[in-house]
Amino acid sequence: MLNNDAFSLAGKTFLVAGGSRGIGRAISLRFAQAGANVVAIYVRGKKAAESLQDMAREQELAIDCLCADLSRPAGLEKVSAYLKDNNIELSGLVYCAATGVHKPAGEFTAREIKWVFSLNIEAYIALVNLLLPYFKEGSSIIAISSRGATRAVHEYGLVGASKGALEAYSRHLAAELAERSIRVNILTPGTVRTEAWDALPDSERRLADAEARTPLGRLVTVDEVAYSAQFLCSDAASGVVGLSLVIDGGAGIME
Repeated sequence: MLNNDAFSLAGKTFLVAGGSRGIGRAISLRFAQAGANVVAIYVRGKKAAESLQDMAREQELAIDCLCADLSRPAGLEKVSAYLKDNNIELSGLVYCAATGVHKPAGEFTAREIKWVFSLNIEAYIALVNLLLPYFKEGSSIIAISSRGATRAVHEYGLVGASKGALEAYSRHLAAELAERSIRVNILTPGTVRTEAWDALPDSERRLADAEARTPLGRLVTVDEVAYSAQFLCSDAASGVVGLSLVIDGGAGIME
């Protein structure tokens, strides 16, 4: 008999890194609406964080926004202090934090390479290391990836390489942490319209092309991605380990 409560997140506490904008914001809201306590970590976009906090108050949702640069030791220390000061035991982490430089191959500077990898993969590794003592039994980690981890995307090579590393490390984590009852999975949205597209070249044409290639006849939404994240972090997914779940409206099956 199906237990509908298995999809609930009531009584659980999650960190959502990059949780104040775009897909991360949608996940923060969805988790809180499903009953979870959410700590949304951000580093830029103070107004977005404030508006998320206002929305949480209006809807009586348990969301707290924490400004911390996860690519720096001081930011990680700030997260650690927050958890200790509030005596928090975690039910999971959703890692949405990411940055990017979009140029053709051969044009990246050493500083740009370091910047992208420091947040997209190095900070993920460091944050998981930090959080391991705080995870309760049955906790879940989700790494948010992208099509560029496994596909060649125009002027996306540097970000794609960092996302490929994110996926590879997550698979190793999944194998190693399962015996500790910590599940690790990867969630790969297809083309989703968010403000991140503002930094990409020829974005409107590329969005229109993606929509035309999708069997659904439209782009997937941030809310659809958030529902998938809720499933992976819920008890309903207790047997799901090391999965790379793609939410793209079927675009990936098309030639």
